[in-house]
Amino acid sequence: MIRRFRLDDAQACRDVFVAAVRVGASGRYTARELADWVKDPAMPVGYGAWLNQHITFVAEEEGIQGFMMLEASGYLNMAFVRPEVMGKGVADALYAALVTEAQALHLTRLHVLASRHAQSFFGRHGWRLAPEIRDIPGLDPDQGPQDTPLNRVMVLGV
Repeated sequence: MIRRFRLDDAQACRDVFVAAVRVGASGRYTARELADWVKDPAMPVGYGAWLNQHITFVAEEEGIQGFMMLEASGYLNMAFVRPEVMGKGVADALYAALVTEAQALHLTRLHVLASRHAQSFFGRHGWRLAPEIRDIPGLDPDQGPQDTPLNRVMVLGV
């Protein structure tokens, strides 16, 4: 079942994120890259409030299996599923809910900073690489270079 995020989902979403990176993406990144991606598995202060202030959907079936978060600017900030459900349609269902919401909000263009691991998923859904975009609305430019060997800027016209 796909539904809106609730504050009591915060820890489960953090657990999904950590597992998706440390286990699900482990074959595509070095140990150093994975450690940089998830410096601390503990839930940061304000994590639930942060997810709650944006458009966040969760996939729930015997617990939270995945989540996606879209900022009002059209920046798809978080898209993660548990390693054991990768390739089983959970991400597709979350994505469909997010795009439906983006269309309802009359967003015309979405942006993502897609990891190497996620680029094929987004490509299957019509996203294209857009290295010409240097500033993604909603992404803090102080976070570092946006288009790197680990991440690529991708866009989708909605």
